[in-house]
Amino acid sequence: ATAQTPSVPAVSPANQGWIKLAKDIFAGTCGGISVTLVGHPFDTLKVRLQTQPVDKPIYSGVVDCAKKTVQWEGLGGLYKGVTSPLAGQMFFRASLFGAFGQSKRWLATNPDGTTRPLQPADFYKAGSMTGFVAAFTEGPIDFYKSQIQVQIIRSKQNPAYVPPYTNVFDCVKATIRESGFRGPFQGLGATILRNTPANAVYLGNFEMLKRTYCNTYNVQPTEIPGHVVLGAAGVGGITYWLAIFPVDCIKSAMQTDSIIKGQRKYTDVITTARLLWGEGGIRRFYKGFTPCLIRAAPANGVMLLTVEKVSALLS
Repeated sequence: ATAQTPSVPAVSPANQGWIKLAKDIFAGTCGGISVTLVGHPFDTLKVRLQTQPVDKPIYSGVVDCAKKTVQWEGLGGLYKGVTSPLAGQMFFRASLFGAFGQSKRWLATNPDGTTRPLQPADFYKAGSMTGFVAAFTEGPIDFYKSQIQVQIIRSKQNPAYVPPYTNVFDCVKATIRESGFRGPFQGLGATILRNTPANAVYLGNFEMLKRTYCNTYNVQPTEIPGHVVLGAAGVGGITYWLAIFPVDCIKSAMQTDSIIKGQRKYTDVITTARLLWGEGGIRRFYKGFTPCLIRAAPANGVMLLTVEKVSALLS
């Protein structure tokens, strides 16, 4: 008698979708850890340069900001507020890449259930959809991180200033107590305004550069060398910030404002833009631009390479 190989139950299309989503989420979580470890010091410098007073600046530039941060707070000062993004970035990047994968699959599915190849415009559409969704997870993370990062500026402005938060958890408790569960979403409008076009450019350019390489060298996406993925991710990260940096400056101003609604200076996007313009014109919207661009290539390169490699291993 011939031995028969036991049959393996086929995975239903619905379950396949959930499995793909789970893989995207896990890969995104790993990417979130890597981007935080590489990029957080640069983000600290960016936020401090963006939010310091124009009339009496604490830092003369990015190098001075880095020197004073280490001098006043030690190397740990560069990782100020890292608890929020390290925990939050895992969740945020999981939502980002989960949403991006789902958006691409949705755009590739015809009304009759059949699938089609994604067109170049689809990558940018998927990126914008992803940016909108991810703003609701990234907004609170950035808010808490920024509140912690700017305490040193206020203490140098006013020697009598006592930092209200010793850690992120103190800040969380204070905002929930003051504004309920709407508290962490301070500046959400600016976050959506930034994330939607920025992720269209960022993820769209990354995917198109990978596709161009595959078509040019006749290889599969899984065969793209690591240095090419790093390069494509770096270009994507740089174009992200080139596209929307002034909006990020508005977002930082709103998120570092008072958590008490009646004491806020930057009440909405339009008011914030007008006030910042009054502080220094167009130059005011590019405070912190240098550390942001320095961070863009390595941080995004490491993150997207991590996501690509983990996704390949899971497949």
